[in-house]
Amino acid sequence: MKYIPFTKNPPVVAVIRLQGAISNSGRGLDNPGLAPVIEKAFSRGKPAAVALEINCPGGSPVQSSLIASRIRRLADEKKVPVFAFVEDVAASGGYWLACAADEIFIDDCSITGSIGVISANFGAHEFIGNYGIERRVHTAGKSKSLLDPFKPEKPADVKKLKGWLEDLHATFIDYVKSRRGTKLTDHPDLFTGEVFIGQKGIDAGLADGIGHLAPVMKQRFGDDVTFKRYGAKRSILSRFGSRFVDEAIGGIEERVAFGRFGL
Repeated sequence: MKYIPFTKNPPVVAVIRLQGAISNSGRGLDNPGLAPVIEKAFSRGKPAAVALEINCPGGSPVQSSLIASRIRRLADEKKVPVFAFVEDVAASGGYWLACAADEIFIDDCSITGSIGVISANFGAHEFIGNYGIERRVHTAGKSKSLLDPFKPEKPADVKKLKGWLEDLHATFIDYVKSRRGTKLTDHPDLFTGEVFIGQKGIDAGLADGIGHLAPVMKQRFGDDVTFKRYGAKRSILSRFGSRFVDEAIGGIEERVAFGRFGL
């Protein structure tokens, strides 16, 4: 029908799936991989809206910011509304992505929030010492070996790390406030890294309502609305060799990220 002159085409909603952890390693969700997907979703045809299907436990704050900024830039340029639909979880960086939408819908069991920043690694200096291994590091610049996991932790290093985390946390909070505005409540745990389940997330102002993609979009744009899905495509050959190993590692990292929320 769309090729017949003088006929009205049904509205189209472009759907972008954001599944998995946000990574700066080339695995999972990142800005370079999602850039062409997002560009196509906003630019092909004249979508009535863009819908984000989100199932994301978080990850890199920079990649979260870059992806969300790209979505907002195109939404403003094209004047296309954006809706987020959260599945199991939109936490930490995943919630950052959800805030790129004009409205956020969740399931009764969805996890939202975790507005905080975390840094974790291991200290192995005692382990290598027990095996007679000597760590030799030479630097030019007193901060070049900061937080070396093979050296005893220094209080000064920890103080610097906490300062970085606090700066990132403040940026995250400012972004959420800029996007959610007066919808946010004064819940005491809103910015502590706490997570909220279903209706509690709505009550705190993190989401706008309970709703799933197809029913909500049909309610907004009519029963004849159609959906066009966009996602990164990979060749069959890319699943083998080093790519296979890389994806296996990425899968483990992703399971750990989802495991923080019991998923």
